Amino acid sequence: MPIPSSLAISQVDAFTDRPFGGNPAAVCVLPEPADAAWMQAVAAEMNLSETAFFISH
Repeated sequence: MPIPSSLAISQVDAFTDRPFGGNPAAVCVLPEPADAAWMQAVAAEMNLSETAFFISH
């Protein structure tokens, strides 16, 4: 997958029923599989303990 110049990444609060509670996690929707090193760099940039990537078909 070519490195996109723009990609939407959302931060969600898991395991809570209130804003800014629970465990924060980044969620990134990819149009196609991406290189593992690129995904690790994105996760490091987000600076959260959990970052999830999934492919939208």
